[in-house]
Amino acid sequence: MIETWLHPTAAGLYCAAGDFFIDPHRPVDRAIVTHGHSDHARPGHGAVLATAETCRIVEVRHGSNATARLEAIALGERRRIGDCTVWLAPAGHILGSAQVVIEHKGCRAVVSGDYKRRLDPTCAPFEVVACDLFVTEATFGLPVFRHDSDDVAIGRLLDSLDANPDRTHLVGAYGLGKCQRMIALLRRAGYDRTIWLHGAMVELCALYGALGIDLGPLAPATAATGKLPGEIVIAPPSALKDRWARRFADPVTAFASGWMRVRGRARQNGVELPLVVSDHVDWPELVATIAETGAGEIWVTHGREQALLRQLTLMGLTGRALALVGRGGEDGESDGGADTAGDADSPPLDSALPGGGEVETP
Repeated sequence: MIETWLHPTAAGLYCAAGDFFIDPHRPVDRAIVTHGHSDHARPGHGAVLATAETCRIVEVRHGSNATARLEAIALGERRRIGDCTVWLAPAGHILGSAQVVIEHKGCRAVVSGDYKRRLDPTCAPFEVVACDLFVTEATFGLPVFRHDSDDVAIGRLLDSLDANPDRTHLVGAYGLGKCQRMIALLRRAGYDRTIWLHGAMVELCALYGALGIDLGPLAPATAATGKLPGEIVIAPPSALKDRWARRFADPVTAFASGWMRVRGRARQNGVELPLVVSDHVDWPELVATIAETGAGEIWVTHGREQALLRQLTLMGLTGRALALVGRGGEDGESDGGADTAGDADSPPLDSALPGGGEVETP
């Protein structure tokens, strides 16, 4: 009977037991926000509850007056809201990302937001929470999607850097989460030189530093005196083809995204060095996570729902596609933000479907 107190509406997923929305796409009186990407964290709400890191990100991206009241809650801290108990668990997607756990009348629902299972130096790892209902994303909800390990992608980038010392390596990465993760992964691999940034990346990288995430030496690319041969520059995906990119030394164009598994996607964007690095679960991780929650009912908020719904049937589970408005639309994932700072993995093309011969096998 969870649907009697948790259900989709025109504004987004609504919890009637607590009279609040989760990641609403239009202004509401009360919202719980899972993370700072703009298809989840929108301005104009009356009151927002989120992790402290997400609150800071919202303030940086939308201004201190983005919402009438912005309140931080610690991971695991229980709050009584209306007739239900609410707490947040880490989602592992980006810094500050969280799942929303709602308990009411002996039932527990978990709303995942966006999430990944790979360890990420820039955020707390995903935590499996046992529940009756699991509301999950399915960005990579097709069996063909199996992401490389992070070491493979970073190894490809560093190998290319060694093989092309006279060329700038221009890495496209969305500005919130992916940019900082790529920097942290490079540091973990031993790359300790200055990493150069497009101006759209500077403020959020500084915020990560202020929140305790050490990204090492960084500098705006505009401060460089030369064309940066043999150096790494990180920029929004839209900048890869922009006049801005012409300042560098015969750039090797790279792009860090789960969608770089799709050959046609890389070719279409003129990407010389595709790097399969995603901030979302791939198909095996998605299916495994659902099983680990023990939930008997699964709602899918966005992505390739049909394949997952079929899989749920095979697993003996009840599935439902919610098709919430405003999810998964960014080419940076969905505020149109790829033209500035960008956000997350870009949305799928029809060429990503099986049978198109466009998906790179692992």
